[in-house]
Amino acid sequence: MTLLGQVLELKARSETGAAIRALLGLAPRTARRIRGDGTEDDIPLTQVHPGDRLRIRPGEKVPVDGVVLEGESAIDESMLTGEPMPVGKKQGDALVGATLNTSGALIMRADKVGSATVLAQIVQMVTNAQRSRAPMQRLADVVAGYFVMVVIGIAVSTFVLWGLFGPNPSWAFGLVNAVAVLIIACPCALGLATPMSVMVATGNAALRGILFRDAAAIERLREVDTLIIDKTGTLTEGRPAFHSVIAAGNTTAAEVLRIAASLDQGSEHPLAQVLVGEARRRNLALVPADRFESASGIGVRGVVEGRQVALGNTALMDECGVDWQDLAQQAEALRSKGASVMYLAIAGRLAGVLALADPIKPSTYAAIVELKASGLRLVMATGDGLTTARTVARELGIEEVHGEVRPKDKDDLVARLQAGGRRVAMAGDGINDAPALARADVGIAMGTGTDVAMSTAQLTLVKGDLRGIAVARSISLATVRNMRQNLMFAFLYNALGVPIAAGALYPLTGWLLSPMIAALAMSLSSVSVVSNALRLRQRRATRGVN
Repeated sequence: MTLLGQVLELKARSETGAAIRALLGLAPRTARRIRGDGTEDDIPLTQVHPGDRLRIRPGEKVPVDGVVLEGESAIDESMLTGEPMPVGKKQGDALVGATLNTSGALIMRADKVGSATVLAQIVQMVTNAQRSRAPMQRLADVVAGYFVMVVIGIAVSTFVLWGLFGPNPSWAFGLVNAVAVLIIACPCALGLATPMSVMVATGNAALRGILFRDAAAIERLREVDTLIIDKTGTLTEGRPAFHSVIAAGNTTAAEVLRIAASLDQGSEHPLAQVLVGEARRRNLALVPADRFESASGIGVRGVVEGRQVALGNTALMDECGVDWQDLAQQAEALRSKGASVMYLAIAGRLAGVLALADPIKPSTYAAIVELKASGLRLVMATGDGLTTARTVARELGIEEVHGEVRPKDKDDLVARLQAGGRRVAMAGDGINDAPALARADVGIAMGTGTDVAMSTAQLTLVKGDLRGIAVARSISLATVRNMRQNLMFAFLYNALGVPIAAGALYPLTGWLLSPMIAALAMSLSSVSVVSNALRLRQRRATRGVN
């Protein structure tokens, strides 16, 4: 039985490690590097360095994270996003290692290699989670410490009492029964109770595109009753499209777009990239921006052609002392259609507004229904205008909305809800969400978002699909229930087994427990705990990410 218990434990660890092996198996083994003289050779992936130029032929996997230098193709990113349709890539677009090039040939520049790639970080998160200790395990460790001392005391007492008061040969009976107590009370089952559940659960979650940072996140998620959700990139695609531009005064629409795009060349925000792309599509002459700075999640500032320029929401305009009321009515009309509006000020005067539309993710509708059905209080918090936010919220059925919030406002919102006794989770994808993600009881990052958000959060949804939250909560509930069952098995077994091994039934029945039978019973307890933990692998979580 001891061997069977060890076989089951190894089987559980092996099958749980399948998640890591499956992830590692996604990466190609080699890359085709283009040398400085134009010659090419295949090299092991470990020899790729940042800055290397790599060729990706049709049907090959992208070797590392980087940027397209030449060519156009469609990349299958389903391993990350879960979307079956390939995504078009052209010069300047980002590539993620282990995704599949389906059609054209590409030349890319390697930016992140080795442990810095997205795939490597995912593998590391899964590994760390499986090695982490749940809070419930720490409680079990404390109890086990006292338990060992109690068992030793019982064994010594058993030996002495049998030796003094037992039938002949009394001291031999005392020794045998004391040994039986020590064997049957071996805390193997207690030690396996929570780690096995955590290992199986994290592996199961990883295969569904859900990465828990540690075991504590698994325990806390089930207690969450309030979910704060960012809009851009979380509820919406995060790939907005240019909508329109309105000029103020003598400024032309083309000039508004040119200046805004020139300033935004230094920003990595999705909205900025849309403006830059639209300006280049119109062949507008962009110029470098000096003293570029991000204004705390409400916009950007800098100097373009010697003039101070600010681009952002009304909060930024107020901060810069710019009167934006002349275009307030037009901006409100655009927001009522769900567009995001940015004001542009040049040299302290309003120059125009730019509108971008960011469609809601198709999966978001089903996700909101599932989350509301699970009893969560949903709150939207976004840096977008309140009208835009309310339009999106109304379409999704979210009743509580906060618009034009800074990163500090999101952080304060989390703190305020926590002070009111709520258990809060925050879901976001941007740098501006990082403070709130860190403060929340459980921070949830979109895998399609920024590295800062993912490094701050306790839970990452690799596919960026909010339905994963419902699945993750289901896994959390099942895992904690499984851990409690395992601990109950371990304690109940010892509560019954130790007195029997000490000879408590002898006066009534004449039965004594042989040390060999005690060893068998101890093994059975470990087998029951491991078998129960393995049930998590067979479990089908709530509807959601497949």
